[in-house]
Amino acid sequence: MISIVDQIGHHIELNHTPRRIVSLVPSQTEYLYDLGLRTEVVGITKFCIHPEHWKKDKAIIGGTKNIHHNKIAQLKPDLIIANKEENTKEDILKLKEDYPVYTSNIFTIEESFKMMDDLGELLNKQHEASALIEKIQYSFQSIKKYRNKTVAYLIWQKPFMLAGRQTFIQSMLTLSGFRNILTSNEARYPEVTLEDLRLLNPSLIFLSSEPFPFKQKHLAEIEKQTQIKTVLVNGEMFSWYGSRMRKFADYLRELNLE
Repeated sequence: MISIVDQIGHHIELNHTPRRIVSLVPSQTEYLYDLGLRTEVVGITKFCIHPEHWKKDKAIIGGTKNIHHNKIAQLKPDLIIANKEENTKEDILKLKEDYPVYTSNIFTIEESFKMMDDLGELLNKQHEASALIEKIQYSFQSIKKYRNKTVAYLIWQKPFMLAGRQTFIQSMLTLSGFRNILTSNEARYPEVTLEDLRLLNPSLIFLSSEPFPFKQKHLAEIEKQTQIKTVLVNGEMFSWYGSRMRKFADYLRELNLE
């Protein structure tokens, strides 16, 4: 018997190590791959883009917020992996009626490590999970801190939306030494205007590649209107919790923001 409490307080009991897994969370899908679960994962979302070949090899059960329950039923999963923010409460509760569901709820790096550890235990991959966590922790030691820079991290356009302080993105910015230009904890993704950004006057504006795919044309317009140095950044590096974090230190060096 495997017994664990997930990150929203739900108790999960399994009689055997799961052999048919459906993942509803792109970053955790990548983590399952890195744990070596090549055949056990049978279903993923259309947004689960890593590893790339799984989009052909695995059943696609819809998006993160428009799950096709009939497709999941056909897969007969013995574990579903979800996330409180990425998936809807209604979908998670409906799935829990028929299947064991592990739901993560991640705002901090420590909570990401806890999720990784939990799944390692549920999936009988404790050694692999511990090795990945240790590799990430070791890589973080080499991060050069940008302590003199404030950042406005844009995730959306029309309206412009910033990543606030109660987000995993905030944790990755803090890890890097950046200070989020937002000081309030009230809104996780507040709306702003370009005039707001100009008045806030951060050292840098980051344009994330996801969920809105900011491009060079957006950078040019925003930089022109705000007169603030603006940088396109890979959103996966700042917002994907799990094994993707092992690449963060190298990515930060490549950005070369001095």
